[in-house]
Amino acid sequence: MSARYQLSGTTAVEISAGIESGIRTGALSPGAALPPVRALAADLGVSPATVARAYQELRQRGLLVTAGRHGTRVRPRPPVAARRSALRPPSLPGARDLSRGEPDRRLLPPLGPHLAALAAGTGPSVSYSEAGVLPELAEAARARLDADGVPAEELTITGGALDGIERLLGAHLRPGDAVAVEDPGWANLLDLVAALGLRPIGVPVDDEGPMVAGVAAALAAGARALVVTSRAQNPTGSAVSAERAEALRTLLDGRRDLLLVEDDHAAELARVPLHPLAGATASWAFLRSVSKPFGPDLRLAVLVGDETTVARVAGRTRVGAGWVSTVLQRLVLALWSDPAVDELVRRAAQSYEQRRDGLLTALAEHGLRGHGRSGINVWLPVPDETSAVTALRDAGWAVAPGALYRIAAAPAVRVTVSSLHTDDLAPLAAALAHAANPTPPPGFPT
Repeated sequence: MSARYQLSGTTAVEISAGIESGIRTGALSPGAALPPVRALAADLGVSPATVARAYQELRQRGLLVTAGRHGTRVRPRPPVAARRSALRPPSLPGARDLSRGEPDRRLLPPLGPHLAALAAGTGPSVSYSEAGVLPELAEAARARLDADGVPAEELTITGGALDGIERLLGAHLRPGDAVAVEDPGWANLLDLVAALGLRPIGVPVDDEGPMVAGVAAALAAGARALVVTSRAQNPTGSAVSAERAEALRTLLDGRRDLLLVEDDHAAELARVPLHPLAGATASWAFLRSVSKPFGPDLRLAVLVGDETTVARVAGRTRVGAGWVSTVLQRLVLALWSDPAVDELVRRAAQSYEQRRDGLLTALAEHGLRGHGRSGINVWLPVPDETSAVTALRDAGWAVAPGALYRIAAAPAVRVTVSSLHTDDLAPLAAALAHAANPTPPPGFPT
């Protein structure tokens, strides 16, 4: 904890408000350690129970995390808006940033021509009573999902995949309920689960998706929801195989006490077949976002599922945000309808596959086995994340530490391949090999 920021307060409410203020202003940075309960209680002249209540309230809201023997810390990305100066990442002069997990902007379809066409052809703005899911968008979405074997009779639209997942979990679960999530898994989802006051249960992942034994263990531990990434899993690149899908469907068959959520965020960028679990449980939902193939600023995802689940999400949207902009819906429909855009997305998917497979091959030449069956990331196990990230930074490469994505999984680093060039692969693999197997310092002379 920053020596310049002193905690204060005589009640649990005052103490928690002071900690939240420190997080908001940046005085308490992500990962900052807080004093032990008894130490802070002694400093403030209050009972340990008062401090414990303050910490518990902030943990339930997802601002703090208990890290075992490492004590209580600020979450890496707490759900509270910070000042822009606190959000600015540290500068890395001259370093190649492979940590962000974003698509290559050069490979995204240009939006200008379609926006211009919309501007020329759009009539009067829709009214509140007319807004909702455009029938023509729903029809096009159903056709795309039907082609992948996903039943899409019941359909609605959300403001992106994570927005859809938040509405699904909020409609089915209550604070304290357990959610089975992939481990390692999507950092944003782990943060969302914490912010909703839900309890994550990590499910181990291999190249073929969530492991059946791990899902069974999570169900036995009382998980009320299971979130699965269909393809291009972040951070490992795993994709649910046909065999894994069949085994999971057998395990989940007919369960009425579990919400199954599938996230197919990569969609058209995935170069592996989709093997959906849709319909394996009584309550289920399948989400497909447009952000990765067409642009992160296009905040739209198609959500299909059983009638009750879709109705809950659509109803909650109606009393909150209301609807996803019909202007945005028309733009997405125009992109889906353009053969030239389809070709650009196909080329982007092929380019990502070549970069990803090229890096995996280069790592194998150094005796390292990375993971990246699909998507834009490579996951590389390392003995120590801190030393690996530091060594790579010193070599001019910025990667993401695996701790952002792990619950109980082994240490690793995530490398985003989307901005790599062919000439980058050999030097990057060499730097990763050195970071994963650093040369020990020389011993004392005898």
